[in-house]
Amino acid sequence: MESLDLIKPDGRKMTLYSTRPIAAGLQAPSPFPEPQNANPHLRWHPLRGEWVAYAAYRQNRTFQPPPQYNPLAPMVDPANPTELPSGDYEVAVFDNRFPTLTVEAHDPPALDVATEPGLGKCEVVVFTQDPQAALAGLPLARIELLLQVWADRTARLAQDPSIRYVLPFENRGAEVGVTLHHPHGQIYAYPFVPPVPARMLEQEAQHHARHGANLMCDVVAREIEAGERVLYQGAYALAFVPPCARYPYEVWVTLRAPTPDFRALSDAARADLARALKTVLLKYEGLWQRPFPYLMTWYQAPLDGKAHPETQLHAVFWPPYRSRDRLKFLAGTELGAGMFAMDVLPEATAAQLREVAVTLEDA
Repeated sequence: MESLDLIKPDGRKMTLYSTRPIAAGLQAPSPFPEPQNANPHLRWHPLRGEWVAYAAYRQNRTFQPPPQYNPLAPMVDPANPTELPSGDYEVAVFDNRFPTLTVEAHDPPALDVATEPGLGKCEVVVFTQDPQAALAGLPLARIELLLQVWADRTARLAQDPSIRYVLPFENRGAEVGVTLHHPHGQIYAYPFVPPVPARMLEQEAQHHARHGANLMCDVVAREIEAGERVLYQGAYALAFVPPCARYPYEVWVTLRAPTPDFRALSDAARADLARALKTVLLKYEGLWQRPFPYLMTWYQAPLDGKAHPETQLHAVFWPPYRSRDRLKFLAGTELGAGMFAMDVLPEATAAQLREVAVTLEDA
């Protein structure tokens, strides 16, 4: 993997990645001449025991389409040449102009709840220079490169002692709130382990202490034995509808052997993981015969300097669809109580997805 580090005129950092050499003379453009000087902060929620981030300037962030929904936002798309340089490269990563967390955060307001600077990092990851493409349609080699990029970003962010957790994700489709419609994802780097992965890590640690085994790997072994919910099974990777799915058509993608984070992927495991990921995306597209909206989130080990044999790298897909024509939104019991209620069985959705034939290009 080749990379080139650049600085935008407004001070934001950018890194270009490719499987081919990148010309040294490329310049990182920006539609913004001056720094944002973002200064988010955190407020402690005493009843939930967790931090809430505040970044009011995000109301003015880029929004497309239509502009009348946010008239203050400049009409700028990070997939076009005003944000990306022209040249021969494949993936671009740059600092979010409107971050929820930033390493420059300082002086939080004094309130009647605890506050902290909103320290961290928010990065935009553009998967391709083609604004009409989608992750599902990218070649396997590009998806493998993206997995390498996530590993490199994790390694770079781990050098900052204030960063404790790195979470790559992609929001795809207006149905899940996407405001810029080009193939891109984001990376949030937190100064703490957020509540959802923290809960996962707690369960993984308890399982490892009791059984001396990786919880997700044990789940994978049982899914392979059962077979009925498996969507992709390779030598290294597995994709399946979990038996405890909280969303219709929820899918998990992971490795068969203990793998704590992106940096631990071997070349062979990375290639198979790319095939599992693309298989899921193509099945989503094929089932509905349309661009399929989803939230894809990747979980990995925290950045605390410790080994985490109990923790497993994995992705979770949360599509918004309940059926072919009804959207699934959070209900009162789910948003208010945190208990999800499903009216479709994981085995039924897995059966539908398993029936979708997909074709992957040869490696």
